[in-house]
Amino acid sequence: MSGLVTIFGGAGFVGRYIARRMAKEGWRVRVAGRRPNESLHVKPYGTPGQVEPVFCNIRDDASVRAVMQGADAVVNCVGILDESGRQSFDAVQSEGAGRIARIAAEEGIARLVHLSAIGASAESTSKYQQSKAAGEANVLAHFHDAVILRPSVIFGPEDGFFNKIAGLSRFTPVMPVFAGSTKFQPVYVDDVAKAAVAGATSAAAPGVYELGGAEVITFREAMEKALEVSYRKRILIGLPMFIAHIKAGALSLIEMLSLGAIPNFLMTRDQLRSLADDNVVSEGAKTLADLGIDPVRMDSVLSEYLWRYRPSGQYDDIRDSAANLRD
Repeated sequence: MSGLVTIFGGAGFVGRYIARRMAKEGWRVRVAGRRPNESLHVKPYGTPGQVEPVFCNIRDDASVRAVMQGADAVVNCVGILDESGRQSFDAVQSEGAGRIARIAAEEGIARLVHLSAIGASAESTSKYQQSKAAGEANVLAHFHDAVILRPSVIFGPEDGFFNKIAGLSRFTPVMPVFAGSTKFQPVYVDDVAKAAVAGATSAAAPGVYELGGAEVITFREAMEKALEVSYRKRILIGLPMFIAHIKAGALSLIEMLSLGAIPNFLMTRDQLRSLADDNVVSEGAKTLADLGIDPVRMDSVLSEYLWRYRPSGQYDDIRDSAANLRD
């Protein structure tokens, strides 16, 4: 079966993989976002005219309704890791998610897939996780048969996790580790896309799915893995969380005083609150296995994009290969 799917945030990290897979399945894909002129990279995912970026502001009913016209399925993968201006957690991840679900129901859309996150909880101390939980509740209040996906940390070529760790390793011989024992279950971005496609095409039953990869690792182990793949030897020093909060607060203050000219790209205090809890699949939850998806292992992918952080980039492997020939 094929038809028309509207993907909110379809030009982002996860959305582009969903868009590509839906196009391969023969669907027409409408990629909805605030800056369609910056989303032209999605057009080659299909035949001419098959994948089209369109403008949409999820804070506005009319804008959301317009991009749903004629759609058979809707996927919402809009999300933010930090608040900025009117793009608050509540506006985007709670109210925005509810607006999409309500209008999808009003328009008679057959299927809705909503991307949330493991750890979404109204009881969390993190505003991010609170808004994710509120978003899920708002979605289900309007669209009872929605497929909700809760991934752990997502890895892939454009990720903000392993790329950030490896990128920082280029500038310092010593790296602080905060919440080093917190556990993650990193999941490959294309596995998340497969799950979203299953939901959009009715291959997945309605409900909540927690998406974790093949391995559970601690935050410290994730840092060690990124350093290993990028050929960087760095000293990792565990530090207490209160120091991390002081540092994050100072960086956010600098960002505010500079009016955004000096952004806090390291860590916010809210992100640190999220680090307080493990980020792994819950016992008894529906998972990738229930969707017939065998998760991709990290080691088979990380070297494909972390090589650019190596001291000599792609030439490190060539040099090592030449050394073996001499031996």
